[in-house]
Order: sequence, then structure tokens, then C-alpha cells
Amino acid sequence: MADRVTVIGWDGSPLTAAARSALGAATLVAGAPHHLALPEVPPAAERIRLGSVALAARRIAAHRGTTVVLADGDPGFFGVVRTLRAPEYGLEVEVVPAVSSVAAAFARAGMPWDDAHVVVAHPRTLRRAVNVCRAHTKVAVLTSPGAGPAELGLLMEGVHRTFVICEELGTAREQVSVVTSDKAADHTWRDPNVVIVVGGTASPGTTTDGTGWIAGRDPAAGPRGWTLPAEAYGGELGEGETDLLRTAQLARLGPRLGDLVWDIGCGSGAFATEAARGGAAVIAVDRDPDACARTEAVARHFGTQVQIVHGTAPHVLEDLPEPDVVRIGGGGAAVVSAVADRRPQRIVAHAATRDAAELVGRDLTEHGYRVECALLQSVGLDTRAWTETERSVVFLLTGEILRREAPR
Repeated sequence: MADRVTVIGWDGSPLTAAARSALGAATLVAGAPHHLALPEVPPAAERIRLGSVALAARRIAAHRGTTVVLADGDPGFFGVVRTLRAPEYGLEVEVVPAVSSVAAAFARAGMPWDDAHVVVAHPRTLRRAVNVCRAHTKVAVLTSPGAGPAELGLLMEGVHRTFVICEELGTAREQVSVVTSDKAADHTWRDPNVVIVVGGTASPGTTTDGTGWIAGRDPAAGPRGWTLPAEAYGGELGEGETDLLRTAQLARLGPRLGDLVWDIGCGSGAFATEAARGGAAVIAVDRDPDACARTEAVARHFGTQVQIVHGTAPHVLEDLPEPDVVRIGGGGAAVVSAVADRRPQRIVAHAATRDAAELVGRDLTEHGYRVECALLQSVGLDTRAWTETERSVVFLLTGEILRREAPR
């Protein structure tokens, strides 16, 4: 096991006395090429170019001597400290932190960042990072090769955002650029970089007086309740929509941060808005322009980010980005088949009759989904006289894919 491991964060500023002391005693130094070129690195020390952190950790664990690992920004914030402390390496580390690249990027932009989401984008997680950018008004993206500003911009098609792109922070080549998301793919960007993604409709809970109490999205913003009564949406729900059915659909799908939800046949906009209130990115589809207008108005009222697509399914679905979960509010068997072909993890649909429910269930089963069906019956009562005001009976179908493909 290594005798001593010190992780030093570097933000371009002169090294502290503690960092210089640790580095001067090092017999092994690991870092990126620009770290290894620092004049404070002892000439006699063994050097490891930090590509795979896991490979470097194994070499560090086997080294008999004093090791220093240099990393950009705060190495405890999405940095190397987590890997080095993994049980399989048995390393105890001391950390000399620096300003994180995210904090530096927001400082360069002159923006507060306690209300921002922070995500890491790798080629395998790029979709989820993009979905967070779709769903929220301020996101910092720590990029990587193959998952940089250009790739973010390409996958943000249909959603307008502003990118503040900070390249090579803390170095002599540092540069900050502001472009719209649709123009990000027109440039070549230098690694490493941080992208601040801003835009969209502010949440009703957003404050500008410094009274925020939690970093990221305030879970208390907006009205209390996972699902709201019809009155919250103007008192009118679309055909086949009920409050309790919507509650059950949301519970079955479980939309969450990083997901992309399709709401096909968005009607009143109630489902799309509530999925977005849960933190997911949402694309709402309807062939009725009035339904699209209602959904847009409701989403704006609640400060949620919902992309509206006017068109008839299944044809309009062909160019949409890949969904994680889908609510089918209408369209029949052709829409069910088209959605199942895209392989979302979960699908919910409903039917008015048992025969219709069997057709949908059979189609989902043939596409490799495990299907559940429940008969939901609800009766509304006027509590002043305890008399029945409304009755609804519907079959709720849930399809869950039996084998989930690797993330795209």
C-alpha cells in the first residue's frame, strides 16, 4: 500500500504552502499533462499520466512511497477522490481542495449557482444530462470527450437554451463564450470545459432575494401534492382524463430527474405538467391545437419546462428523441405499436372496455413487455349532501420491458 497519498486540487492559482510541501516530498505524481508540467513537480519523481483513474489507483496502491495526485478544481466534487477511496484500493487520502470548475464557471459568468443542477456528461450518460437541461432552467454540465457542447446542442433540438461555455478554466488559454444551443454544434470546443445551460420558464418558487434554503431545485416550490385536482387546471380535463387515473399513471411510470417522458394525447396538460413538476423532461404531443395551447399555458403557469409538439401520432413520433417512459392518452393500436418499437422502459395506456384493453395488452406482450391491467373505478361525492357527482370506470394497462437495452 502507498505510504501516503495527497490529492491536490488546482484551479490555475499558485499552489498553497501545503500543496507545495506535499508535492516536494512526492516520489510518485499522477495528473494530466498540464499538471505534470508544473515546475513544482520533483524531477526525480515517477510520473503517471492520469487517463483511467482506476488504473492509476492500482499503481498508486502498489507504490511504496509518497504519492501526489493533481486534479483540476475541487477533487472531491465529481473528482478522483471517490475512486481513490474505493474499498478495493485500500487508500487513505489527504485532500488539498481548490475552487471547483463549476464554481469558477459561474463566477466567470457572474451568476449565482445555488439554484443550479450539476450533472456530468459522458457518452453513456449524455441523454440523461440533456434531459436535465430540458427540464430545468439552470444546469451546469461537466463535459467529457464525445459529450461536449456540440453534442449537447444537437440533442437539445426543439428546446431553446443559452450556453455559457467555459474552456480550459484556470489556464492561459481560458475562454468564455455565449451561444444559443442550436449554434453550439457549429464550433469546435477545447477540453476540458464546463457548460452552463440557462433558459426556460422560471418556477413560481424561484426567489431573487437570497432567501433560498436548499441547493438545486426547491422541492417545496409550487403547490403541495403529487397530483392536483381538475380545478388547478381550469376545471376542465381532456377526454378520458380523471384525477385518480392520472395519479395511478404517474405512480406506474415514476418519472424522475434525468428521464424523458412522452405524453401522447396531452389533453388538458395536467399529466405533462405533473411529470415535469417531478423533475423529468417532458414532450407533450397532441393533434388538437387547442390541447397544445392549453398544455403550454398550464406548463407556463406552474413554471415547468414542457416541449409541445403539434401533430398526429404515430407519424409525429418518428423524429422525437428516445423516451424513458410514455403515457398514451389516445391513438389506438397503431400508436401503442409505434411507442413499443422505441423500447421505453415503461408504458401506460388506458381503455374504456375490456376488449380494447385486451388488444392493447396483447400488443405490448408481443413487443416484449410484461403487462399488468387493473380496473379502476372512482366515484366522486358532494360532501355537502354525500351524493354522487361523478363516476368513472377505466382499464389501466402498464407495460414494463422485460429486458432493458444499454443506455443510449
